[in-house]
Amino acid sequence: MTSVSIQIEVSSTFPADKVFKVFSDFDNVAPKVNPAVFKSIETVEGNGGVGTIKIFTFGDAVPFTSGKYKVDAIDTSNFSYNYSFFEGDCLMGILDSINHHIKVVPTDGGSIFKQTVIYNCKGSDKPSEDILKAEKEIYEKTYKAIEAHGAAHPDTY
Repeated sequence: MTSVSIQIEVSSTFPADKVFKVFSDFDNVAPKVNPAVFKSIETVEGNGGVGTIKIFTFGDAVPFTSGKYKVDAIDTSNFSYNYSFFEGDCLMGILDSINHHIKVVPTDGGSIFKQTVIYNCKGSDKPSEDILKAEKEIYEKTYKAIEAHGAAHPDTY
C-alpha cells in the first residue's frame, strides 16, 4: 500500500490548553467559521470519545460531499487527537483511509498547532499535488478561523 502525507503547522499566541479546548469543539465551530467547507458534522455513534463515528457533510468549496470518520485516540493531557476517514467520496475512489494526527505543542508565549494527514492509497494512484496543496490550505484557513473564534469567545474557551 502506498501512502502520501501533508504536514500543517500553525503558530499561535494562545496557550496550548486554550487552542486544544476550542479545537475540541470542532464539530460546532467549523461549520460556523468555514461553512463553505463544512456544512455539518454529525455524531452517528458514540459519545465523542475513542470509537465515536461521525459524518462530515462538506460545503461547496470542496469537491467532496461527505466522509465518515472514527475517533482513534484522544489525549487531553498531551493535547492530541487522532481520527480516520474510512468511508465517503472524500476518499476519491483511490484511498482506503485518511488518517489525521493532531497535536498542540506548548511553546514560550503560545503554542504550535501540528496536523499530519496521511492518505493511504488502495494502489499506486495518489491524490494529485493540486489536491494536497488545496487541502493543506483548507486546514490552515480552518485552523486560523477556529483560533479567531476562540479569541472572540474567551468566556467559552
